Order: sequence, then C-alpha cells, then structure tokens
Amino acid sequence: MEYPKLRNINLFPVQISGETLLCLQDPQNISEKALFLPPSLYFIVSLFDGQHSILDIQTAYMRKFGELLFSEKIQGVAAQLEENLYLEGDRFQQAWREKEESFKKASVREAAFAGKSYEKDPEPLKARLEAYLRQAEGNGPAGETGVRLKGVVAPHIDFQRGGLCYAFAHREILEKSSSRCFIIFGTAHAPIKQPFCLTRKDFATPLGKLCADRDLIDAIQSRCPDDLFADEGAHRSEHSIEFQCLFLRYLYPDPIPLRIVPILSGSLQQAIQKGISPMEIKPVRRFIEALRESVSLLKEEVCYIASADLAHMGHQFGDREGLEEYDLRVLTEEDREMLRHVESMDGEGFFSSISKEADRRRICGLSPIYAMLHVLEAQKGKLMHYGQAYTRETRSVVSFASLAFYEISA
Repeated sequence: MEYPKLRNINLFPVQISGETLLCLQDPQNISEKALFLPPSLYFIVSLFDGQHSILDIQTAYMRKFGELLFSEKIQGVAAQLEENLYLEGDRFQQAWREKEESFKKASVREAAFAGKSYEKDPEPLKARLEAYLRQAEGNGPAGETGVRLKGVVAPHIDFQRGGLCYAFAHREILEKSSSRCFIIFGTAHAPIKQPFCLTRKDFATPLGKLCADRDLIDAIQSRCPDDLFADEGAHRSEHSIEFQCLFLRYLYPDPIPLRIVPILSGSLQQAIQKGISPMEIKPVRRFIEALRESVSLLKEEVCYIASADLAHMGHQFGDREGLEEYDLRVLTEEDREMLRHVESMDGEGFFSSISKEADRRRICGLSPIYAMLHVLEAQKGKLMHYGQAYTRETRSVVSFASLAFYEISA
C-alpha cells in the first residue's frame, strides 16, 4: 500500500444525475463491482502506478494544484480500490486464482457482461439490437449484387457508443451470408502468452447459446505445434467475442444451429518493435497456416468476423495532450488511409501503416484484422461505416469501423 499499483482496468467518465463521475470497470471481471469516483480523484489514481509512494503523490499534488493533500485521503482511496480488487496485490491474486479454477471446470462460457454492459433480460436486449439494425438499414453504401459475404470487421466498443456501427456489419451477415459457422477473431485486452488462444467452450448469451465448433477447433490445434489453449482463461472475461455473439444469436434466433470458433488475438508489438512482418514470428505464421488449411478442408462455407476497434488516444489512454476538434479531423484522415489497406485486403500494408508510426494511435484491432486478412479469400472489400466516440471530460477518443468483404460471382 506504500506504492499502490492500479491494475489494467477500464476508466471512463459517466453522467449520473447530472454529475460527471469516473467509472472504474474491471475488464477481467475479477471485480464484479464498478466504482464511481469524482473527477478530482483522477490525478491521484493516475499516479497509482507502483512507482509513486504516498509521499510522492502528495508532492506531485502540491506542485500541480498548490494544495496540501493529506496522506489519509490517498490511503483511503487506495484502501477502497484494494477492497474492490482494483489494485495489484495478494487480495487480487487470490480472487483471480479462484475465478480461473471455476472457469476451467465449466463447459460453458457464461455471458460475463449481461446486466452490466447490456440488458440481461432478452426482451429489452432484442429491442436494443433491433433499433440499431433498423437505423443502419438504407444508410450504408449501395448494396452489392452477385456477391457473397466472406467476412466483416465490426467494432467491440460498448453498444451505447458503437451500436450503430455493429449493425452495418451484422446486416451484411444477415443479407449476404448463408454460413452458420462463424470464425470470430476477438481482441485480447488482457495479456496472453501465445499470439492466439482458442477455447472449446460454448458461449451463453441471454438470447441463447452458440456452440463451439469443436471439430474445427481440434483440427486447427492438430495442425499447430503451439498450445492454443494455454491462455484459455482469457476468454472468461473478454467482451470482444461475447458482443458479436449477441448480434449473431439475435440475427439467427434459437434454435437455429450456429457454430463458432472463438479466437482471441494477442499483441503484435514484438513485430512492431523488431520492424518485421508478423508472419516472420513463427507462432503467428503457424497458427494462420493451420487455420487456413483447416478451413480449406471443410465442405461448407464459413464467415469471418474481426471484432476490432481502432484508435485509442487522449488523456484516458496515457497521452499527455488531449484531443481537440482539429485532432479528431486529422485522426479521421489517418484512420481512413489505414482502412484503405483493409478494404484492398492488404494485410501487410495494413500492418506497415501502423508499424511505421510505432502504433502511435494504439490500434486495438490490429491483430484480429491482420489475422483475418491473411485467411480471408475474397475479391472485394468496402468500408461501410466509420465512427468516433469522443469523451470531452478526458479529451479522449476511440475510433471504430465496419467493413465487409465479398466473393464476386462470375
């Protein structure tokens, strides 16, 4: 507690009864309780990095605000965070081990964010998803004829901010795909040891269950020498696949049989730091080759989904300078330039455009998009929708997009 260290958590502003508060939410779902702090505590919490002592934080606060901050105040905040498992330490480690053991024994991956990020009750949840799909109808690019959908990029941001963008991708799935097998590349927001991670567990949602395609999952593992289940526990609390499952189960209501291959995609920072293609990293190449070969032997159509957000910039993500209106326009241009590589299905061009600027924009969907582009067999791609979620209180932004990829009929 002398050097408090905040875990890797989500921190974002919310409006409650007209008051702006900072919401702390645990992406690993070890803590099931969201905390709400006044913005005045943001500076204090930002220094809970394990490097600043209580005294260091007092000194920094005095320099910035010219006011004395009593150590009891800082210790009180730290104690509240520790009690709710938001700080690194023995209390958190014990809770984490218990969650991991419980997940290993389960046959089903439960809906971790039901009742938190979206409605647990099926009826209001269906009403929400239907509203997004209705809003997207007729607002996208002109429809294609003589095409078959092979895959999409969809966001994984919360529905409140990105629901409409999800809908563009999932309307294309409904209207232009006949597949009932979906290979979903999710972003792993918690660190994983291997570049990719599988699970054989079915995914539960408030709208029904989606069964894991265990035959295809085992076929992929049989062709890959790396243990693709070494990080399986990361699936327990990761939302990027769960959110796509909700839309899929809504589009194809229970009991329509749906099968999924849930793949969590880890960081490609090693390739960025070395200035090489990710395909030069053996575990990345071996997995992509194993997936490509396993799908090629199937006698049915599959549809790929890359669950991927784009830029994460501003105070909320560690940038000293926040973003203003002009910066958002520049970001739009930079994102669209990057997405042109995705539209042309140029995985290496997409990666290079991010690598050459050392991932300055923190492209959250780098790995799932890159992997999908290397297994996707399509002739045409198009950007359907681009969006930004800007938070004025922290001058921060998350950007996202929906894209679709097609096979063109002769």
